Amino acid sequence: VEKMTDLVAVWEVALSDGVHKIEFEHGTTSGKRVVYVDGKEQIRKEWMFKLVGKETFTVGAAKTKAAINIDAVSGFAYEYTLDIDGKSLKKYMENRSKTTNTWILSLDGTVCRVVLEKDTMDVWCNGKKLETAGEFVEDGTETHFSVGDHECCIKAVSSGKRKEGIIHTLIVDDREIPEAVE
Repeated sequence: VEKMTDLVAVWEVALSDGVHKIEFEHGTTSGKRVVYVDGKEQIRKEWMFKLVGKETFTVGAAKTKAAINIDAVSGFAYEYTLDIDGKSLKKYMENRSKTTNTWILSLDGTVCRVVLEKDTMDVWCNGKKLETAGEFVEDGTETHFSVGDHECCIKAVSSGKRKEGIIHTLIVDDREIPEAVE
């Protein structure tokens, strides 16, 4: 295995189907550019006359658009920034925390990462979109699904405060799971 000698940047991106690792190699003498997503090579350009520019690719099951921007800072120093869905990684993650809820729990000795996409009410567990059944209940809605032999439910209840909006709670086997901060 060739050692990644020109590795200049590594990012971790939390998407609904999991946390993805993006690695970027940039040969500042040869102009070589290599992008790896989760250890798999996505782009390889051996010789680039232009040392600055942009590499675009996709990440994860939903093929989320990503771009690495290469900018010269001074002399032979370069800055590398990652954009996800047209936003800086920081902006993307801030927006994502408003549009999704994430819970991390251990079931049958396996760590499960459950993600709710609030706009679609899609539920993901460890990279797979789950079959769900939604129902209206007295104080809101319940989205039922199972993980292995475990009965799971995400309750959506109004907070009663306009600023807070709806509060989503994950219940697994009648146990409330605290939300994770990614």
